[in-house]
Amino acid sequence: MKTAESIDIARWCARRGWPVHPLQPGGKIPMPGCTRCRSGHPDYVPHAAEACGCLARGRWCHGFHAATSNTGLIERWWSGNRRMGVGIATGPAGLLVVDLDRHADAPPAADREVLPAFAVPERLLSTVSSGLDTFRILSQVLGGEDFTNGQATLAVATPSGGVHLYFRTPRQTRWRCSIGGSERGVALGWQVDVRAHGGYIVAPGTRVASGVYAPVGRCRHPALLPGWLAGALERTGHLIAARPLGQRRFQVPNRARMLTASCRPASGWARKVTATCLSDVASCASLKEGSGWHAKVNRAAFTLGGLVAAGFITSHSDAEALLLEAALHARPQRERQALSIIRSGLIAGQRQPLTPKDRR
Repeated sequence: MKTAESIDIARWCARRGWPVHPLQPGGKIPMPGCTRCRSGHPDYVPHAAEACGCLARGRWCHGFHAATSNTGLIERWWSGNRRMGVGIATGPAGLLVVDLDRHADAPPAADREVLPAFAVPERLLSTVSSGLDTFRILSQVLGGEDFTNGQATLAVATPSGGVHLYFRTPRQTRWRCSIGGSERGVALGWQVDVRAHGGYIVAPGTRVASGVYAPVGRCRHPALLPGWLAGALERTGHLIAARPLGQRRFQVPNRARMLTASCRPASGWARKVTATCLSDVASCASLKEGSGWHAKVNRAAFTLGGLVAAGFITSHSDAEALLLEAALHARPQRERQALSIIRSGLIAGQRQPLTPKDRR
């Protein structure tokens, strides 16, 4: 995304199902609410954001609690206030954003201050000067991918020299926010912050007084939170709760809305077929192991591969991402197996283009 007006940024986020809220012009702080909801004002009446009537009336009181993807509200808020910035409520958006800072603080000398939950080889400690270095070391220690170049997930360069890494999270999990540092408490690593449930992030493209939050690399979609990073977050106390299997109620993931952009115009049939495939896979969340998850993932991948081959879905990567999210909704611990099934199924399906006259 290139530098754009705030209203265009808000629309861009809303199309992806990411609720947005206004930020003060040139800054990163949410717009102040009405006097009754503004702490410190003489008219302030203490109350919980969830119980505030202002939110139901379409006001932006209470910061990220007011975030919305309602197009009417977005038009009303930003049309008359075009200098306001854009914040994304990460929890409701299904996002976890790793914020890699680049402050002037002196780097820590001990490995437990760099990565509190992991041992860092001595030879790597001397290379640490920012949160980017901390994250790269974490990926090396755990054998994960370095996402900082923006080739595998949405990465946004911050005006201070840091980077925001965007990840999608399985819908049955919630992750807490944290501030990186050597102090005790929940922290992934030195100068590494986490924005998830109960927090927000400055949206890509937003301009503040010190510069623009500019996407880097070629990727403009968040990758699914990789298993190695999810494990590191759980180990450092970021996992709030995982909904018990028997209590899950499936809905087709919000990312299915991406089909509006990735399917050809007038391809409602293709969207319906895709939604059915995703629903069949994800409905395995309510079933015991050995109830056909493998076969349903393979069948869905084969079908979507046929849609890709026929041109109804224009992006192979979009099809893979949608399938993977549905598969992991049902079986969160089987990422490697899911990817293997999906990729082979997509390849096989692309040998047989699927059109409305065909049935599978």
